[in-house]
Amino acid sequence: MLELIQITNDPAFARRCDALGGFRLFVDLERLGKAERQAGRNTFISVHALEDVGRVKQALQRSPLMVRVNPLNPGTPAEVDGALAQGADLLMLPMFTQAHELREFAALVAGRAPIVPLLETAGALECLEEWIATPGLSEVYVGLNDLHLSLGCRFMFEPLALGLVDRVARAAQLQGLRFGFGGIARVDEGQLPGRDVLAEHLRLGSGSVILSRTFHRGGESDPFETEVAKLRAAERELAQRSPAQVDADAKRVAATIERIAAGAGPGA
Repeated sequence: MLELIQITNDPAFARRCDALGGFRLFVDLERLGKAERQAGRNTFISVHALEDVGRVKQALQRSPLMVRVNPLNPGTPAEVDGALAQGADLLMLPMFTQAHELREFAALVAGRAPIVPLLETAGALECLEEWIATPGLSEVYVGLNDLHLSLGCRFMFEPLALGLVDRVARAAQLQGLRFGFGGIARVDEGQLPGRDVLAEHLRLGSGSVILSRTFHRGGESDPFETEVAKLRAAERELAQRSPAQVDADAKRVAATIERIAAGAGPGA
């Protein structure tokens, strides 16, 4: 079963996710450079704080808690120590471009928690084989939003159609690491529908996916649990496909991505 990753600093909502099972909660401390990179785009910039890590952790009974820290900087040692002290189960490093950055981060963590490198730059993709065996890694996660911008692509899922995500999946699996990528909308929503994104996760052997910020819309009437159930039903259905059906779906999804990219503005 695909692990669903939910970004939140709301303990009550985290508790709802935890009750469903198969979730990983995600507190996002990344700030450095993010506003500049994503200026003018309708993207999520977190307002989470270090104390949110402890608040969310206390709400969980069975789900792991992942914390994304800032890109490597002089404050990283204190940030790592603080996140671990608050109860982080996994630490995610964003926006690295060279292997030595990830190795330095791993040395700071020193085995105290599993590390999830967030591959979201052209540089990190280029030197993938140099850092994939870094001690302490548990999973490689591909961040398609920043990666497609770094590569000069026109649509977020274009690296998937280009086979670049396949390359990362193979490298991770050869190292015995978990692998995940992108974000997913509700089953029948999104420019690339959630069902198609889910199909590609299953084809590639992905173990995790971040729920997009449109998946949970807030309020007591939001049918979040119902939408998760629909996603799980689609996952079971797609898992029954024959190899020929998987291949046909992959070609159709790639064609859909290429069509969307052709009609998109630069970096859309």
